[in-house]
Amino acid sequence: MKKLAIDTQSFEKLRSRQCLYVDKTEFIYRMITEGSVYFLSRPRRFGKSLLVSTLEVLFRGKKDLFDGLYIYDKWEWDEYPVITIDWTAINHSTPEKMEESIVLYLKGIAQNYQITLEAQSAVDYFRDLIEALQKKIGKNVAVLIDEYDKPITAHLVDEHLEEIKIALHDFYQVMKGTDKYLQFVLLIGVSKFSGLSVFSALNNPQDITLRKEYAAICGYTQEELENNFSEYIDCTAEYYRTTREDLLDKIRYWYNGYTWDGKTAIYNPLSTMKFFQIQEFDNYWFSTATPTFLINLIQRRNRVDLALNPVVVDSSIFKGYDTDKISEVPLLFQTGYLTIKKMEMTPERTVEYTLDVPNMEVNKSLLTHLLQSYGKYSDDEFYEIRKTMQQQISNCDEAGLAGNLEKMIANVPYDIHIKHEHYYHSLMMLWLSMLGFKVRAEEHNNLGRSDAVWEQSGFTVVAEIKYHAAKKINTLLNEAMKLMHEKRYYNKYTGKVLLLAVAFSGKNTGCRIEVLKNKG
Repeated sequence: MKKLAIDTQSFEKLRSRQCLYVDKTEFIYRMITEGSVYFLSRPRRFGKSLLVSTLEVLFRGKKDLFDGLYIYDKWEWDEYPVITIDWTAINHSTPEKMEESIVLYLKGIAQNYQITLEAQSAVDYFRDLIEALQKKIGKNVAVLIDEYDKPITAHLVDEHLEEIKIALHDFYQVMKGTDKYLQFVLLIGVSKFSGLSVFSALNNPQDITLRKEYAAICGYTQEELENNFSEYIDCTAEYYRTTREDLLDKIRYWYNGYTWDGKTAIYNPLSTMKFFQIQEFDNYWFSTATPTFLINLIQRRNRVDLALNPVVVDSSIFKGYDTDKISEVPLLFQTGYLTIKKMEMTPERTVEYTLDVPNMEVNKSLLTHLLQSYGKYSDDEFYEIRKTMQQQISNCDEAGLAGNLEKMIANVPYDIHIKHEHYYHSLMMLWLSMLGFKVRAEEHNNLGRSDAVWEQSGFTVVAEIKYHAAKKINTLLNEAMKLMHEKRYYNKYTGKVLLLAVAFSGKNTGCRIEVLKNKG
């Protein structure tokens, strides 16, 4: 099998190592032939840096690296001078260190082109470097800025924010004065902030974030997944002893669902590649950087409903926001925790957008962090609760287990409860996952899907979860047990199997455990 390409590697390494690479150069060709100044927002770890690397080697005229790709025989392959600025590689811990670090960074680019400049400040050095490159190479300069907003997002809640904003305003303003020397400009980031001058002063860059023709510029479509990962899909299906179709359905459930036009569904590239490498459904994208600031903001403003229910908004939330007036909805959208699920025209001829959590990975991860934030459990407490619940399940202690689940429900603030079975199913799954149980959701057999399955020492637990506000607990438990027997969810497991029925009704919780011995 081909070795998977991690999106943070340089484009040269990707191509030279013959790594798997989904061809996105048709989008790039459209950009460079139809315009010259662009802005693109996508969530972190969504392939933005790879896009920048691709454009860099393209403008440097490295035609051989594009052999077999869409753009290979369509571009002239002239060599342009390129300034690529990656703000993740620049120290911006304080305004002073940011100034010093960006000057050193630009000096490194100048040295690569054998240019010596006398300027001392970041603003002067950036301006002089653009002019010097144009003069030396004889062609206009391509400026590619990756994570343009990183210094802002790193200081949203501290004392350096205003100074950082002023410094970035002045730095980006350079491109307005040097416009005649610029061939192409792309700014990429997570959030669209107003007040930095770049969106008003830089000849109004085209914001292609929501443009339908660029909806799939980052990430994978269903067709790209099946065509480019076919070998991985077949091998993983064989590993799981399931069909290709069933595996694709589960991958879609976990990692697909992002859209920027309400129609084109996109897979998270990091999670997709990690899944094929490790062959385990898990949280990969969310765990790369826990959004502490975001979690704290949602909790402080009591907006957990945004992680549980779809929200309908108008186009104003996509136009950017000021750092002084941070709104939860655009922040959740731009950081990837909400995505566009539907677009509709209103009677007033305006467009309404329905935003929701993209997929299982984001839903599970976001709610888990919120529950941990509300619950305030220490690691020791989690260990004790897990140990106790394991014993209660092993000993068929129905009353004890129900009591622990009631405590779990009581810990969740009343105003985030949703009276729906899917909510309690998610809550139960999250709670078990937080406690360290390796739970598999919606396990298939030929008759249907069980709600949850997990293995403990010496036996397998098959669970069915029921909720109804008006029905009695015993009625719900009877329904859950009847369903598990009718669908025979337990047939595929050998050894000792426990059937666990869990029921929620109002503030009441109940459990029933049945032991099936000598299975298989």
